[in-house]
Amino acid sequence: MRNLLLNPVLNKEFKLRFRSFKSFLGLGLYLLALSVLMVGFIFLESQGSPMGRFRPEQSRTMFILMSFIQMGLILFITPGLTAGVISGEREKQTLNILLTTNQSSASIIFGKLISSVSFLLLMIFASMPIYSIVFLYGGISPGQVLVVLGYYIFTILVFGSIGIFFSTLVRKTIIAMITTYGVTLFLTAGTAFLFAVSMSVSQMGNSSNNPFALFFVMLNPVMILFSFLEPDAFSELSNQLGLGSEFPLWAANMVTYVLIMVLLIFISVKKLRPNMKVKSRR
Repeated sequence: MRNLLLNPVLNKEFKLRFRSFKSFLGLGLYLLALSVLMVGFIFLESQGSPMGRFRPEQSRTMFILMSFIQMGLILFITPGLTAGVISGEREKQTLNILLTTNQSSASIIFGKLISSVSFLLLMIFASMPIYSIVFLYGGISPGQVLVVLGYYIFTILVFGSIGIFFSTLVRKTIIAMITTYGVTLFLTAGTAFLFAVSMSVSQMGNSSNNPFALFFVMLNPVMILFSFLEPDAFSELSNQLGLGSEFPLWAANMVTYVLIMVLLIFISVKKLRPNMKVKSRR
């Protein structure tokens, strides 16, 4: 396991990504924009309040808004960070050199995956002190913040594995990136649209049980995030689908995505190196 994670590929990628001034400039600008947005929200809500106070309900609304912004950032940036890590090496004609080293295919894939999403993970962790402002006004528990943070990390790894998969299979970076963004768009906006269509069909048929709507909700990471932020409202949605309030849709989502992630990484490892077996001639 140590050789799998701590390898020269990972060390090289870390040095290239974290020694760049542009990377930390982008991180600083992101945190500045996030801080301005949060302070501006508090100021506007305080000015609109009769007593000039920022209430816990408003603090919760601010946390939900910032959580969806972070999720949008993850879904937008992760494909761009991972969809070109292998195909880019192939286009620069350095992949063959990398494959001649003592590093296994698994260590190369894991090294590329971890290094490509490491900066995004740094952005998420760096924004946590800004998120802690909500504790000054109440409305959010520390456990809920940790749950949202954990789901962020899980989503980054899942969609990062999708990018690695297409980067390994597709030779051109631009095609791999477009395909990865297409899959990401389907798993977010596409499943939300299909969920709305399936709900409309079930309402026309006066049916309370809708397994198709369940499937689309289970695949949508934004709706699972909504279940963590607003569990009461999501319980009502589950009752409309005929599932009951105790059905753990988040568990079904995580199990499904874990299976998808493991399968995609396994295929990426197998497809990274060409088949070197030569058939014996008779």
